[in-house]
Amino acid sequence: MKNKNGIFKLSILNTALISAIALSSSAALANTDLSGRITDAKNSVYFEGAKITIEELNLTTISKRDGSFHFGKLPKGQYTLIISYVGVPDVRKTLIVSDENKLTKNYVIGSDKKGVENLIVYGQRAGQAGALNRQKNANRLISVVSADSIGQLPDQNAAEALQRLPGLSIQRDQGEGRFVAIRGIDPNLNNVTINGLNVPSPEAGVRSVAMDVIPSELISSLEVSKTVTPDMDANAVGGSIEVKSLSAFDREGQSYSITAQGSYNELEEAASPKLSGSYSDVFVLNNGYELGVAGAFSWLKREFGSENMETGGGWIDVEVEDAATGDDVEVFGTEEIEQRQYQIERERTGVALNLDLRTSVTDSFYLRSFFSEFSDDEYRLRNVYKFDKGAIDLTSHTDTSAMYQDAEMERDTKDRFETQKITSVVAGGEHKINTLFVEYQLGYSKSTEQEPTRLDVVFAGEEFDLGYETSGQIPQLTQSANAHDLANYEMDEVVYENNLAEDEEVSFRLDITKSFFWSNNSGEFKFGGKYRSREKLNSVSASIYDGDFSDATAQDFNSGLVDYSLGAFGDGLSRTGIQQFVNANKSNFDFNQLESDIETLGNSYNSSEDVFAAYAMVSLDVDKWQFITGLRYEGSEFETQGNKVALLVDEINDNETVSIDSWQVTKDYNYFLPSLNVRYAASDKLIARFAYTQTIARPTFEDSAAFQLIETEVTEDDGEIETERKAEVGNPDLNPYESQNLDLSLHYYPGYIGVLSAGIFYKDIDNYIVFSEVQDNGQWDGFDEVIQPINGGAASLIGVELAWNKTFDSGLLLGANSTFVDADAGLPNQSDTIGNIMIGFENNSFSTRLSASYKSKVYQFDENDVGVFQDDHTQLDFSSKYHVSDSVQVYFNASNLTDEPMYLYHGVAKYNYQYEQYGRTFEFGITINSL
Repeated sequence: MKNKNGIFKLSILNTALISAIALSSSAALANTDLSGRITDAKNSVYFEGAKITIEELNLTTISKRDGSFHFGKLPKGQYTLIISYVGVPDVRKTLIVSDENKLTKNYVIGSDKKGVENLIVYGQRAGQAGALNRQKNANRLISVVSADSIGQLPDQNAAEALQRLPGLSIQRDQGEGRFVAIRGIDPNLNNVTINGLNVPSPEAGVRSVAMDVIPSELISSLEVSKTVTPDMDANAVGGSIEVKSLSAFDREGQSYSITAQGSYNELEEAASPKLSGSYSDVFVLNNGYELGVAGAFSWLKREFGSENMETGGGWIDVEVEDAATGDDVEVFGTEEIEQRQYQIERERTGVALNLDLRTSVTDSFYLRSFFSEFSDDEYRLRNVYKFDKGAIDLTSHTDTSAMYQDAEMERDTKDRFETQKITSVVAGGEHKINTLFVEYQLGYSKSTEQEPTRLDVVFAGEEFDLGYETSGQIPQLTQSANAHDLANYEMDEVVYENNLAEDEEVSFRLDITKSFFWSNNSGEFKFGGKYRSREKLNSVSASIYDGDFSDATAQDFNSGLVDYSLGAFGDGLSRTGIQQFVNANKSNFDFNQLESDIETLGNSYNSSEDVFAAYAMVSLDVDKWQFITGLRYEGSEFETQGNKVALLVDEINDNETVSIDSWQVTKDYNYFLPSLNVRYAASDKLIARFAYTQTIARPTFEDSAAFQLIETEVTEDDGEIETERKAEVGNPDLNPYESQNLDLSLHYYPGYIGVLSAGIFYKDIDNYIVFSEVQDNGQWDGFDEVIQPINGGAASLIGVELAWNKTFDSGLLLGANSTFVDADAGLPNQSDTIGNIMIGFENNSFSTRLSASYKSKVYQFDENDVGVFQDDHTQLDFSSKYHVSDSVQVYFNASNLTDEPMYLYHGVAKYNYQYEQYGRTFEFGITINSL
């Protein structure tokens, strides 16, 4: 990190020394370029991740996604070429290099009975073998999910596919996987790329990418880097996730696949369709060039819902009126409990089109595009029980139950249609120029989130007798009969919003690699740079109406009894009825200009970020050792523009005013980040890894935005004027998180397909960002309370990862992984334990799997100085597939078999904070492909 001078100087010394050797060395008698491809006997499938070694020269390379490999400038002679691939015996071939400048050799692996040809038939085995080979031969610690493996489980999107990997867990929204945490680290601190291009976030204020917008059908593979090398982006405290879409060179010739599916959600009793397909082909042009064209699409429309109960404000000392004495007393309880019922329709459309032009074995160009549109049509009904109003019967009050008289209650609706779009276009090329290998890439990506006509309507009622009892996850609510009479609720507030968030980035990357020999050891020197320019916009437009609603009551929009299993909900409110009434009468409502300005201008901002990176790294193979070391520089220029919004409430003169001033801040910072990755192959089956890396994570855009919301209230009490000032502010001066990371692991690859691994990791994180009261820091004199995100010091965690996967000759498939973490208290979204278990069977015609994913309780945040935790979560999923023929398969999937809810609690488990259930989902589909 910036202040770790000893490590920094050592890394520079190592890099400079080895780089000097690299640049001054050359291979004697080098004159022949060898290229080839690793394929199956039918030449229909290419194998990525195979290790190809020229034994006598101690040269090694790894095959690319199209199975291709290349050795530059080999000396004349006879050699032994060895091909190693998990799942088949090593292939040894005699290689004769003569005087020709170019030599092309293609090699077949897996021609025996137990070889890869059988793997091709079985999707899970083929996918697992490919993933394990990539993990085994990578120059850093990675985990891989292949397209074949994704298709074997009922994973709707990239997030749900990633949760199966060691050390990874997901955050769910309405039961569907959305954000991915690596080793428990907050998703905002991870890096996500599509085809090598950074993905901006469509959601306002955050950096984390909601990966439910990426359909699983468009993915060729998912690669998670848990350690980084200098040629990778440094903003990866948790790690980096690379999404690769399909390429025509993944397979030989023409290939196609189409899938049709129907699903059924048990809770909402609704059916949903899904359609997806892909096509690829390779065309030989007149000049001998090869053009690969690959396209894919996915469309899903899903109707479902959820039922929810939440405790607003947590559990605190509440000041209420004693029903017997009329005195104000303090009791332990809650201010609000909410009943929520959601009706949701989500539609996801994804399209990918990739072009690859190969002009020679070592020269190629590519254009890869990806587009995803995700819409979320949500209508929410909510009942809000307000227990802090009215008198309480102390004789019946305990810390888990109470009955309030003359209390208030609200019934409200949220009517929202939200659309998220991600567009990613990247063009680049790879060329061998003399002794240099040059790669370059130009990318453009844009994410948007539009909420064009959001409508929130509140109906308020009072003089109800309301009570609660909570000793478990679901509070039991009681109410007097008049609380379910919608005529007792008057329209109280209407909020109409038109919101837009945009995140746009342009980038350029250049990498240059030179191979060298040093003391008969091969290596590579690589250097390059990258420039990224990013802009984040959050535009809020809110219109708040607070009166003159023509005496409308909730009864005017009665839609009948709500189907709600968590208690008595009462009648619902018509969505179309409210829409029609508001649209027809909005011009007559009382418009609250002041509150509208505060909401609009106080939450709107525009931030930009320019990052320039440069690096130098060296890879050196010494016998069984591989060393990758180097240094990365990243310089950032950050600018944010927003508003200071100050509200003055003068109760003495019954006056409210607001002042709004623009606010602009710039901040620059620079980092030098050394890293070291070491790989030791004790044998072909036993691999040890060690890594020391330094990474950063820039603050979220919301935390670092230039905004201030200031409220001043002037009151008079017994002739004395009192002024109370509070504020909520962003912090453009925030520094990035800084993390030092240590990793040590062992991976054992037994015969056939499988791996047994164990690893330990440690992270020391500085500049951790927390929300704090800062009114006493000297900048807010006279304020009673100021809440601001600040760099709150250091945090650390240590963890262990264990994994075992095995494919047996009998067709039995077993897999298990777990991660145990000991973290400092207060780290959000950090689970102590996460794990997966999978058992399956696969033969020529049938495959089935039962999988369980577990995540222990997770600290979320503090409320009223007490921690809020998400309870442990276990989800059980089932999948089965039957091969009607070589090209036709039918499948059945079941998700959330045990109907596992989401539960958050305040302090201890008996105090509900949020409970939500989603029901089971069943899928049936058919796939037709060209194989």
